[in-house]
Amino acid sequence: MLSEKKLHVDPDITRASTLPSSVYSDPEIYHRALERVFVPSWQVIEVDLLDGQFNVFPFKLLAGSLDEPLVLVREDEDWNCFSNVCTHRGNIVTTRAGHYANLVCGYHGKCFDLKGRFKSMPAFESAKDFPSDRDHLAQLPLESLGPFKFTSIAPRYTFKATLQPMLDRMSWFAFDKLIYEPSLSTRYVVDVHWALYCENYLEGFHIPFVHEQLNRSLKFSEYETFIYPYCNLQLGVARESEPYFDIPTGHEDAGRKILAYYWWLFPNTMLNIYTWGISLNIVKPLGNGQTEILFKTYLLPETKKSSNISATLDQTEMEDEAIVKNVQIGVKSRFYKQGRFSPTMEKGVHHFQQLYSHFLTT
Repeated sequence: MLSEKKLHVDPDITRASTLPSSVYSDPEIYHRALERVFVPSWQVIEVDLLDGQFNVFPFKLLAGSLDEPLVLVREDEDWNCFSNVCTHRGNIVTTRAGHYANLVCGYHGKCFDLKGRFKSMPAFESAKDFPSDRDHLAQLPLESLGPFKFTSIAPRYTFKATLQPMLDRMSWFAFDKLIYEPSLSTRYVVDVHWALYCENYLEGFHIPFVHEQLNRSLKFSEYETFIYPYCNLQLGVARESEPYFDIPTGHEDAGRKILAYYWWLFPNTMLNIYTWGISLNIVKPLGNGQTEILFKTYLLPETKKSSNISATLDQTEMEDEAIVKNVQIGVKSRFYKQGRFSPTMEKGVHHFQQLYSHFLTT
């Protein structure tokens, strides 16, 4: 395990070196990141099409890495998120989405109401000091943004601290009208470290070299990165003839021809906002050198479903995967230890590495 000193990233980007290459191969750092980076972070809940007839939705948070069993519960119009582990002997309480009046463990019949509170338990009449607060299901915080629901196992910072910069800048965007489109959504599994994938996303420096089609759509000379406490934004300006947002007067970007807003939420969530809707990307570690990326497409009501949307996203993804696979090979070289940041083009990567280092070491 590298020392705290070696994991330090200078806050002055003009002086800073990148994290050492061993960060992307050290198994101890990988497992520490799961507990110190992902556990305290805000994660999107991966429950698709919240069926109006159902009120209980079991899921695993970051399946393949954290694997935390949770359950999303709706009671009337109120949503809550609970641990899906029975407080009796650790069984999974509910295994299938459905409509339930209570949550009943199938192992010994311990029963909880839809607020996660203990309700009943067979053969415990003679148990002393029972029930206690320990007999309720653990409750997690739950936050919403349009169709997206977020939770955190043990948050170290508020949801507001993460999302407020985006809400302030894009208060005009119709998040509440977004409609999930499964036919334009997909998943990719790539043999790369999750952090390398994120770092590639966090800079547009490579666009002219890697993404020929995307580069034809963007005015690269006007590409900008904005840094906030727990998120950052890459702003893509449209070339002539490309679609752009009609931003209301009085808002920060009014009058600018914005092709896309590329928002990254620490540590592994991307909200790519286009005129047609949002491509949500969730970067999920599956191991020290393997990552799953979920691409979930949400359309605005006036957008016609088109295969061109998924084809364009897929082409960019394939180009990114090819380059990041090469980087994965390169960072294992005996001749590469660490590099430097471009002060103008790699602000997002520098921001990520500062946060990553901070959470790993504190």
